[in-house]
Amino acid sequence: MIDLHTSPTPNGHKVSVALEELGLPYTLKPVNLMTGEQKTPEFLAMNPNGRIPVIVDRGNDDFVVFESGAILIYLAEQTGKLLPKDIKGRSEVLQWLMFQMGGVGPMMGQANVFTRYFPEKIQPAIDRYQNESKRLLTVLNTRLRDHEYLAGDFSIADIANWCWARTHNWSGVDISDLPNLQRWIDLIYARPACTRGIEIPPRPDADAVVSSGREMITK
Repeated sequence: MIDLHTSPTPNGHKVSVALEELGLPYTLKPVNLMTGEQKTPEFLAMNPNGRIPVIVDRGNDDFVVFESGAILIYLAEQTGKLLPKDIKGRSEVLQWLMFQMGGVGPMMGQANVFTRYFPEKIQPAIDRYQNESKRLLTVLNTRLRDHEYLAGDFSIADIANWCWARTHNWSGVDISDLPNLQRWIDLIYARPACTRGIEIPPRPDADAVVSSGREMITK
């Protein structure tokens, strides 16, 4: 059994989607970012960086894993699914996972902050992060022109990038000119486990997709 400490953000959804796809039993431990639960001593004992998501693998001596990308790799390796075993296939998946971790997530997250939550509207900052987010999503669109998924079969790379790319409207990024990306987003929406995963945990309000902008401010 796995304890999942998470919140309804793109990074949190990466792990809930993976757990649903893998069919692993888990206990949901919602973390209220708005009240600072991620900064409590109890949470910091699991993740010194004070960020969600975190898992505790009760079946493996209560082993703790933090950082969403590291959790995805851990779960994939544990189950032998969503990550190829051959060195080239594995590398290809990890390349696109790192693309999300180092680019898509941080840039869209900053777009969210400056577009929606920063007390001042600093247009150069908004333009900078929205434009870079669009550039990165265009890279995905180009990749998906000749590939059904990002790296061979459906993998943790698709999960990680999809959980962010699907929230493009929240970041103020138009993808109407990126048909391959739109096709891929819809393709993954058609997977029941993925649609279940993005509803875990339930959002505290229903006004919109919870963005990493709020996550980054409150964490």
